[in-house]
Amino acid sequence: MNSAIKGRKPAQMAIHLFFILLTILFVLPLALVISTSLSSEQSLLEHGYSFFPREISLVAFEYLFKAPQALLNAYGITALITGVGASCGLLLTAMIAYAISRRDYRLARPLTFYVFFTMLFSGGLVPWFILISQYLQLKDTIWALILPMMISPFNIIVMKGFMAKIPMEIIESAKMDGAREWQIFFRIIIPLSTPALATIGLLISFTYWNDWYLGLLFINNDNLVPLQLLLVRMMNTIDFIKNMDVATSMNMNIHDFPDLSVRMAMVMLAAGPMLFVFPFFQKYFVQGLTVGSLKG
Repeated sequence: MNSAIKGRKPAQMAIHLFFILLTILFVLPLALVISTSLSSEQSLLEHGYSFFPREISLVAFEYLFKAPQALLNAYGITALITGVGASCGLLLTAMIAYAISRRDYRLARPLTFYVFFTMLFSGGLVPWFILISQYLQLKDTIWALILPMMISPFNIIVMKGFMAKIPMEIIESAKMDGAREWQIFFRIIIPLSTPALATIGLLISFTYWNDWYLGLLFINNDNLVPLQLLLVRMMNTIDFIKNMDVATSMNMNIHDFPDLSVRMAMVMLAAGPMLFVFPFFQKYFVQGLTVGSLKG
């Protein structure tokens, strides 16, 4: 017994060391972004990037908040589409997953195949763009940022795997007590599926929060630009700032604009909320993915 325990210790230490190194590798890029956003532009040009600021400066954040209209508007749009999209998407995902997870539902197998089939094949970008912009008339509307990503086959499959593990006897017992299907779903299935709901909700929220592609395709109105699209535009060219009259409002020469540090500061402003949200859902995230992946 003692020899077996001693034999496990080196293996456990090796595993712990591996994950410590892996965690450090994940944290280093974030540390570099934070350091760059707090560095002066001159020090970055002279010495390059470093994990510790050679000269601490908040100029990048000052520039962003001196004319906050575009930034605050982008935050509002992203928060709106994340809240509405995640709530509606989570509800629809749970409803579809519950239906195809019921063993007494005769269409469960064909519907499961239909959902899985869409993970392998799609209609293509051009028909999808025509559908959204011409047939549904969603271009330059807030719904163009919400509806296309509301349902994900992957999320449905994960949720189905979790709900399929709920004992059928619970549902049959509720039916014998006179409960209807809607009552069973909202009063029994939803409370029992909290880990999966938290997991899928977090995944959907990340998807909406980090999306810029839908805005690039369907949004031409500056008032509907989401936060990540604003970030992409700023990282590609600072001409976007000129178009939003930020440079003029600050009486600033655009050639003196702290390009490198402002880009990293924008990354921090964009990623910050999700970095604080994730730890609260971490235990549900791990539990939901683990349990939901055991059964297809």
